[in-house]
Amino acid sequence: MHTDQILVFDADDTLWENNVLFERVIDGFLTWVSAPADRDRARTVLDEVEAANSAALGYGTAVFRQSLADCVQRLTGRIPSVEEQARIDELLTPLTTREVELIPGVADTLAQLAERHHLLLLTKGDQDEQQSKVAASALDHHFRGVHIVAEKSVDTYRRLTAELGLDVDRTWMIGNSPKSDIAPARGAGLRTVFIPHEHTWVLEHAELGPDEATLQLKTFPELLRHF
Repeated sequence: MHTDQILVFDADDTLWENNVLFERVIDGFLTWVSAPADRDRARTVLDEVEAANSAALGYGTAVFRQSLADCVQRLTGRIPSVEEQARIDELLTPLTTREVELIPGVADTLAQLAERHHLLLLTKGDQDEQQSKVAASALDHHFRGVHIVAEKSVDTYRRLTAELGLDVDRTWMIGNSPKSDIAPARGAGLRTVFIPHEHTWVLEHAELGPDEATLQLKTFPELLRHF
């Protein structure tokens, strides 16, 4: 059992469901814009558009809306009509009106961890949207700090540890994304905990090599066995 550790948590798809909700919207979108035989090609186009837009514009529902519209334009060769924009907005309704759905075991596990460790939250995305989700989760009281950033890079983790005076040997980044949570945190010298999620966004996928400083778990409550 490690005592007095600094545990830094990712939010989307680590504490609460996120990408599966986007995937449901995408499923409806692809059914609308493409014939079954063309579905894979349409998904490839959408993935390409999302990759470009996330790099240029960031993350969140507003950027996703733009990506859907841009995908329609790529597929049809014209700007989406007013009716098509309205259809996109209709598809997005579950994202704009949803409540936060915690991943099983998260609330109880965080409550216990907060009694003996220093907990922080580090999430990327639109500032207002992510803050709204944090508030709706009713988990914010467990964290000594909530940090919302545009992107998670090695420099992001270095700045966080420097600004807060964290000891990297006692600081663990916990998340589901190899690309955003594990690789850059390791690059900054932090220890890491990888908890995979079956619906992790395709753009967050990356290969994880063997690393004794990365603990791999299957479920969130398993953290209690190690911390």
